[in-house]
Amino acid sequence: MIRQDAHRIDSKRRAIIDPKKRQFATPIYKQQDYPHRLNLYDTPPTAEITLEQFEQWAIDRLKVLAEIEACSYRNKTPAETATHITPLLDKYLPLGSNTSASNGTVDQRLKNERQKDHYSHFILRLAFSATEDLRRRFARAETMLFRFRFQKDDSRERRAFIESLNLDWESVSEEERNELADHLISSTPGLRRLDEETWYKVDWEKVPELVERRSVFLKKGKAYVPGREQLAMIMAEFTARLERSLELTSRALPRLDEDDRLTPILNHLSKNFGSADSTFTEGEGHVDGAAITASSIDQLSQHFPLCMRSLHMNLRKNHHLKHFGRLQYTLFLKGIGLSLEECILFWRQSFRGKTDDEFNSQYKYNIRHAYGDVGGDARRGRGYPPYSCQKVLGDNNVGIGQSHGCPYRHYSVDNLVGLLQTTGVNDKGILREVREDVGKQRYHIACNRVFEFSHKNEIKKVKEDGTWSQADLDTIVHPNVYFKRSYLLKQLAKAPGRD
Repeated sequence: MIRQDAHRIDSKRRAIIDPKKRQFATPIYKQQDYPHRLNLYDTPPTAEITLEQFEQWAIDRLKVLAEIEACSYRNKTPAETATHITPLLDKYLPLGSNTSASNGTVDQRLKNERQKDHYSHFILRLAFSATEDLRRRFARAETMLFRFRFQKDDSRERRAFIESLNLDWESVSEEERNELADHLISSTPGLRRLDEETWYKVDWEKVPELVERRSVFLKKGKAYVPGREQLAMIMAEFTARLERSLELTSRALPRLDEDDRLTPILNHLSKNFGSADSTFTEGEGHVDGAAITASSIDQLSQHFPLCMRSLHMNLRKNHHLKHFGRLQYTLFLKGIGLSLEECILFWRQSFRGKTDDEFNSQYKYNIRHAYGDVGGDARRGRGYPPYSCQKVLGDNNVGIGQSHGCPYRHYSVDNLVGLLQTTGVNDKGILREVREDVGKQRYHIACNRVFEFSHKNEIKKVKEDGTWSQADLDTIVHPNVYFKRSYLLKQLAKAPGRD
């Protein structure tokens, strides 16, 4: 009986399967035509791109998001943030409106820009779905980026974009509006007459920002949102959809573990969210015309970031550095333009307690190897690149007696503050903010905060006279860039014609 029942199939419920049509059919994907500048990123991209595009597009977007997050950490106003990120968006992630096209429609340039924006968002969504902290930070930065673009968008295009979303907003009828007139007017700041505004009813959970500000009237779980607060509703919708999508993406991540092409790229991106780390190109830290010699390092050290300045101070105090400290410092000196011969001379003069034979046998080879002068690997002739901030921060081998690494991460807070004070940073407000940054593991923000404090007068001048644009003052993510920017700012301040 059981066997017969088990094989009994209801003909009305039998699935009709045509393997030629179902199992082996060519998959059909929804292609993107990008009619609007704005995007809620509901539909994943499906067209093919190269691995180079995959990585570069993601890095470009990451640079923008990292700057947005940095502005938030530094408590910049919306106007200051807009001024800061506008040139970066133009450089790394341009996104023109339809009216910017010659014929007023979406041309190939706009399609390319919107495709890059679309793909880069989803690539970073993959990279930052692994942990709750990364998901939260990514959603916050993306929401801020979307808000900025929404506010800057052409009003007609913005209206067309909103209408295309088919959002579940219930318009408040004239009868209900008159019935609740007193409540609606009192909950809408600046409103004098009822006919000046329209309202929508949405679940109150969708507009927590407005509820928190007490800018809406609440009744039976519904928030009566005035049309002027349309931005808040869109932002809430964008954030809610993105958070749901990130959660779903996190569940699908294990399927990517076997892809040895994408996984390393995604891991690299996720590790560099805080600093938007990128490859350091040869000569990027060099300053044209600067005399970089063994004898000039002491004077130039005033421009070094704290990690390298600490190494220099320890070297001058103890006339020695351990292996990892020597390597970190040697590569930095190489990156600012110190030649191999001058670097060997610098270390020989610094190790006063060593004989020539001891120095040559124990230290000289490693210096030459760092420069690529010896060694049979692919780096021959180039050597190793200078360490980025992310590389210095990620060093977990900093122990007792070691002096390499990042002081903001690897020093105790008291020792860090003491070191900063020895370098001339004595402002109580800055030291308090550095303590807060370190406590929240925002090490690169603390370093940039110190840089801005130490160069506040020079930064103000180059901004006022237009010598540097805001794009020239983006967040520093490499010790050699720190040196170059510091050196140039101080030199500009000394230029003839300046106060």
